[in-house]
Amino acid sequence: MTAITHSTLQEFLDALASGESTPGGGGAAALTGSQAAALLSMVLNFTVGRKKYAAVEAEMQAILAQTEELRAELLALVDADAAAFGVVVATYSMPKSTDEEKAARSAALQEGMKGAAKVPFEVAEKCLELLRLAEPVGMNGNPTVVSDAGTSLYLAQAALNSGLLNVEINLKYIKDAAFNEEWAGKVADLRAAAADAYTTAAAACSATLGVNV
Repeated sequence: MTAITHSTLQEFLDALASGESTPGGGGAAALTGSQAAALLSMVLNFTVGRKKYAAVEAEMQAILAQTEELRAELLALVDADAAAFGVVVATYSMPKSTDEEKAARSAALQEGMKGAAKVPFEVAEKCLELLRLAEPVGMNGNPTVVSDAGTSLYLAQAALNSGLLNVEINLKYIKDAAFNEEWAGKVADLRAAAADAYTTAAAACSATLGVNV
């Protein structure tokens, strides 16, 4: 199957709007997160190498390396999300004529759903990293483009929430109580960390821009 990320923007949106299962919300969240990373990189590229920001050059260069890595990783998760959901879909084609076949099919479905929950959680984790990076970028980046850091903040938060929604939906159908308890805890912890990071980053962007973010 051709990678979704090799498609044009128009092709991706057409596929997203179609009656096919993938790409879906998880892939859209990953792409949105990648765009958030790209916007932070843009602000940084308007900052590094300029004498006016020499005092923060080393810090901005280091953050730029991180945002570029996150941009690539989140983009790759667009295809990873589709692949994970493809495993779930494939289980529905497994035979179910005997009790043994039904048991095998059910077990495969459960494992597939666990995998499908883990990918959007990874999207959310990477978006949390972006929320944390938006604070120093908003505070020390070139103020003429810090509005793009604010936009990045909004996109990263949306992608994070969308990723966690997809995790929670999968948990509804997973019968492993221990797995559900563990991952529900992970979701709650990540949400709390994201709320703190968002508030801090929004304050930094607001202070630089002179408008509320």
